[in-house]
Amino acid sequence: MSLTIDGRKVEVEKGCTILDAAGKLGIEIPTLCYYEPLGPATTCMVCLVKVEGRDNLLPACSTKAADGMVVTSEAEEVHAARRRALELLLSDHLGDCMAPCHRLCPAQMNIPLMIRRIAEGRFADALETVRRRIALPGVLGRICPAPCEKGCRRKYRDAPVAICLLKRFAADVNALAGLSGGQPRPASTGKSIAVVGAGPAGLSAAYYLRRMGHAVTVYDDADKPGGALRRAIGRDVLPGDVLDAEIGVIRDSGVAFRPGVRVGRDVSVAEVRSRCDAVLLAAGPCGPDAAGELGVEVIDGRIAVDRRTYAAGREGIFAAGAAVRGAIRMAVRACADGREAAESIDQYVGGREVTGLAGRLSVHIGAPREGEMEKFAACASGAARVVPSGGDRSGFSAAEAVAEAGRCLHCDCRKPVACILRRHAEKYQADVNRYKSVRRDFEQDLTHEKVIYEPGKCIMCGTCVRICDHAGEKLGLAHIGRGFDVRLRVPFGRPLGEALTVAAAECVAACPTGALAFKDDKRNKYEA
Repeated sequence: MSLTIDGRKVEVEKGCTILDAAGKLGIEIPTLCYYEPLGPATTCMVCLVKVEGRDNLLPACSTKAADGMVVTSEAEEVHAARRRALELLLSDHLGDCMAPCHRLCPAQMNIPLMIRRIAEGRFADALETVRRRIALPGVLGRICPAPCEKGCRRKYRDAPVAICLLKRFAADVNALAGLSGGQPRPASTGKSIAVVGAGPAGLSAAYYLRRMGHAVTVYDDADKPGGALRRAIGRDVLPGDVLDAEIGVIRDSGVAFRPGVRVGRDVSVAEVRSRCDAVLLAAGPCGPDAAGELGVEVIDGRIAVDRRTYAAGREGIFAAGAAVRGAIRMAVRACADGREAAESIDQYVGGREVTGLAGRLSVHIGAPREGEMEKFAACASGAARVVPSGGDRSGFSAAEAVAEAGRCLHCDCRKPVACILRRHAEKYQADVNRYKSVRRDFEQDLTHEKVIYEPGKCIMCGTCVRICDHAGEKLGLAHIGRGFDVRLRVPFGRPLGEALTVAAAECVAACPTGALAFKDDKRNKYEA
């Protein structure tokens, strides 16, 4: 039989569904409860499509294809219905996609992943996790005021995890081992970028633009790069050799430095622009004369930019850091600006739409209720915050760092990449706060040897229930309760270890959220 989906014809065998037909065309229709080996469950209702001649939208996973059927899967009416279904699911979803520390980090560094890698003794991997977002880990590990620690949920039990000291440790221990956390030089894109200013924003942008494969030249009027990091911070706090070593990593990646060159005095902006494909201005406050030459709007010494893309209103000109914000209290904010501006510049020189660094959807649990901290802490060390034997200025030893890393509560989702709910919610721009509901209590079932179950993240899709039944589990999992109080539980209040004896791995793999995950982090997929 033949049907049409989004204007494209496809032939399928009798008995196939609209979802099957769409798959033959390479059209993705979102699903959460569909599990191919066992067929449709039709519980999530995010696979809705419009069928010509029908007043109501139909679930693609269970609606049989018919000869001559005309289906629309990409229309605002369909998208709105899918978005509504996702928002209803999110309204009852209890779990942090991103840990509070991760969300509060201006650079959006994946702090929990860094901490776990330190706890596992994978120090080089920990540094690479940091460098994906922070170009100067040893510097920030010494001077950052650690806004991330203010969000650490461990503070409700005793004291926040020493995130900043752990970041410093990751940088220092690898430097002692001769490892920088840098990357092999990527293939050249043939594009060149000029960065004006060698402070934290300019250095950060240069590092990431080079990692993207672009040729980068940094201009600065000082004899040595570093900007305010070199001028305004005492060497007792930030030793010169630490700053020089981290700038050395950036130089070794292939970034060229032009010290003692003031753009606008020794070389014109027009000349610099003519030599490259884009320019980033990151040299601090800008005077009216420079503004005229730049051809950009300057208000009170600050270059006016699109705050999402850092575009300065003139073709190929971007600005970040103090050039945009004036004096910046936190170097990590300047470094974040540089990283974000680099993303926009990469999009620009690559001929793509300039949208800036994409944000990630995240559901938040918020502050723990009475009795919940003990549940959060069940997977973590009960020890007090570790104080370096030589004081904070000395940093952690390896043993101290591993012990402190063990205090992390693992607030973040264990399956942030594999979570299909999050992926679809981002695609359809679902609002996690659209519908309000009574917040569930936080729970963790740790009674299985290999698997952890968080009921708050379960969307009642029923996939694991069907898998258990098909696999012949004697006890399995079941929906227990009535109406809005239905929850996925082990029957008769038995432990999870008795429910999942043969189907544990399949249930974890099929779970569309992080409700079922492995305790062993190395078996779960993480973003870095």
